[in-house]
Amino acid sequence: MSVTTVHADRFAGKNVVVTGAAQGIGLAVARRLAAESARLTLVDRSELVHEAAAELGAHAVPADLESYTGAEAAITAALGHHGRIDVLVNNVGGAINFKPFTEFTAAEIQAEITRSLLTTLWSCRAALPSMTEQGHGVIVNVSSCATRGIHRIPYSAAKGGVNALTASLALEYADAGVRVVATAPGGTEAPPRKISRGTPTPRTAQERDWFQAHIDQTLAASLLKRYGTLDEQAAAICFLASEEASYITGTVLPVAGGDLG
Repeated sequence: MSVTTVHADRFAGKNVVVTGAAQGIGLAVARRLAAESARLTLVDRSELVHEAAAELGAHAVPADLESYTGAEAAITAALGHHGRIDVLVNNVGGAINFKPFTEFTAAEIQAEITRSLLTTLWSCRAALPSMTEQGHGVIVNVSSCATRGIHRIPYSAAKGGVNALTASLALEYADAGVRVVATAPGGTEAPPRKISRGTPTPRTAQERDWFQAHIDQTLAASLLKRYGTLDEQAAAICFLASEEASYITGTVLPVAGGDLG
């Protein structure tokens, strides 16, 4: 199943930053935004971001958003290139390890929180001053329906934090003209990753069973009993980023075949 309908001028005149844009959902969002006339800044710590930017006629910014220094540098580069940011899509994140919570080390837990919460937190902090100064802006955070899931509890906690961040920022910055929303993707089919998230290859039958269990649980929780497509995720994100969603803020939209997370 694929969503192919685009609205050619929906983002005409809009400057949009997409993080984690080198592959997966981020790249699908960037492609749709480009087709809908957005002026794009693509951010990723992988040098593959240059390939994506060349394909789409976009501005590429290599940056590691796991630190505030990296997020601030990326936002500064976007502002320097396009003058303002109308929309920020915070897409960086993704579970690294898949196993029972008590099998996680302290370092592994910290890595999950840094990857899937702090990248969004830092990017919001870096972008909001310019949005409030100009009196408008939209932030779309990419959360997850895995806030109710097994064998990725630190990731679930991180995405729960993204949901809370979305609601609280929407309340705090509504008077400044800034909307803050999120999608919560379920399982999503994607091509093999060009750059690994760092997930270790299962070494034992037990580790393979732990990994398979989270897939089985994801499918069981979806009323449609399937994974979504990249196009289906991009369609929801771009809708929330657009003026069509101008009366929506503080909301986390599940895009998971009926799994509410």
